[in-house]
Amino acid sequence: MEFLFLAVPVVFGIGSVLLADRAVRKGCKRKKALYMQLASFCAVFLVCFLCPMVASAAEATETAAAAAGGNGLAFLGAAIATGLSCIGGGIAVGYAAPAAIGATSEDSANFGKSLIFVALGEGVALYGMLVSILILSKIG
Repeated sequence: MEFLFLAVPVVFGIGSVLLADRAVRKGCKRKKALYMQLASFCAVFLVCFLCPMVASAAEATETAAAAAGGNGLAFLGAAIATGLSCIGGGIAVGYAAPAAIGATSEDSANFGKSLIFVALGEGVALYGMLVSILILSKIG
């Protein structure tokens, strides 16, 4: 039964990706598909946040539950730091990479300069992951 509660968010997330891909292939605008993805992410987040069975799939003793309860916000903060930084990095690379390819195709001397701008977008995601590692190392 617990496996079912854990599988629901995963199946819902994969299904939303497939539906968004299908919508873009049929002619739906990419912006609308992005909003559909964000809405499905919010729905999965609410299901996981509001249903305690999804959040705690394993049975725990009272002492272990009390110890894990204090770390719950740290885990949530680490997840939010990683998730939002990766979304921001993906958006940055999504805009910088096509511009870099266009600049390189016009003049190959611009490759080094354009590569720096693409790497700056990836750096945002790496900083978010670093913050998550720091948060998780403090509770461990």
